[in-house]
Amino acid sequence: MGYLVYGADAEYEIDDRALAHLKIAIVAKLRLQESFLLNWTIPAGQGSGRVSLWVSPAVPLQFRFSGSKPPELNRVWIDAMSRSSHGVRGMVLMGEQEAGEYLKAAGSPSAI
Repeated sequence: MGYLVYGADAEYEIDDRALAHLKIAIVAKLRLQESFLLNWTIPAGQGSGRVSLWVSPAVPLQFRFSGSKPPELNRVWIDAMSRSSHGVRGMVLMGEQEAGEYLKAAGSPSAI
C-alpha cells in the first residue's frame, strides 16, 4: 500500500497499483494548472465512508509507494479517471474493472 500525501499532514493509504494510475491522471491535470475535486470511497474493512479533496497546483502533493518497481500501466484505467474529472463529482478513484465499465457507459472509443 502506498500513500497520497496531501498538503503538510494529510496521508491517505491507497493500493500501489491504483496510486500509480491515479498519479498519471492527476499530474496530467496539474500540468495544465487545472484544479479539480478528487473522490473515493473508503472500503468497509477500513471504516467506510468517502473522501473528497480539492486538488490544486498550489497544494503540495506527494505519491509515496511501498513497492520499488512501477507497475505496468493500463491506459483505459488512466483515461477513465481523467474523463471522470469533467463530471459533476470530479475525478473518481475507481478500480481497474470499473474503469472499462465507466468508459463503455460514457460511450468512449477507449473502452473498445
